Amino acid sequence: MGVPILPTISTGFIVLSAILVAIGWILIAKRKVEQHKKVMYAAGVAAVIFFIIYASRTIFIGNTAFGGPDNLKGYYTFFLVFHITLATVGAVFGIISLWTGYKNNLKTHRRIGPISSIIWFFTAITGVMVYCLLYVIYEGGETTSVFKAILGF
Repeated sequence: MGVPILPTISTGFIVLSAILVAIGWILIAKRKVEQHKKVMYAAGVAAVIFFIIYASRTIFIGNTAFGGPDNLKGYYTFFLVFHITLATVGAVFGIISLWTGYKNNLKTHRRIGPISSIIWFFTAITGVMVYCLLYVIYEGGETTSVFKAILGF
């Protein structure tokens, strides 16, 4: 069985957003402020596209349960909850970073931006790992409601 298209596309957008954030770091280090802004906004757009695809799939199709060995299910669930928490915190920090940059509140932006970026890098990495555990390393389990996929009930 091949990998499913929507999770592959959405994971691609999260990876793209992290790559754009890294490019944004390089640009601001070179004091290319306008280019930095454009790239960081593009990173935000890529993250929003990910979220739209993910949320739409969750609402209309459901989530895929872990299909790997039962003895790894607990570890996978812990890792998934960690990733979801990281992604939520990263999204909030990212929105604040984009907003403070947009509003030219540079004191706050310079303080929170690097933290947001680091959280987002780890979010992207753990997101790819979740994708690999669900669709590459193991064949996905049943596609079902988010509560049953994450918590098993």
